[in-house]
Amino acid sequence: MDKTHALLYLALALFALGLCGVIIRRNLLVMLMSMELMLNGVNLSLVAFADRMGSAEGAVLVFLIFVVAAAEIAIAIPIVLLLAKSRRTLDADAFADLRG
Repeated sequence: MDKTHALLYLALALFALGLCGVIIRRNLLVMLMSMELMLNGVNLSLVAFADRMGSAEGAVLVFLIFVVAAAEIAIAIPIVLLLAKSRRTLDADAFADLRG
């Protein structure tokens, strides 16, 4: 098994762990962290494929994805905390009436 396969298996494990966290847990902050774990699994697979092809485009794309993810977290966490402050819970089912 070469380096690319090992990285892809690790990326798959990260993505699966994040997916299980999103599906099983109902706490909004844990769900956000699980989604970030899924994103990191995808980024790792992108870097593994870019390394296999010998190009730098994958690393540049991962850098851009990290910037967008940081902006998303900078916006999502205050929104979740404001919702939790108003409802006094972080349970995702308590916010079902916010669907548009």
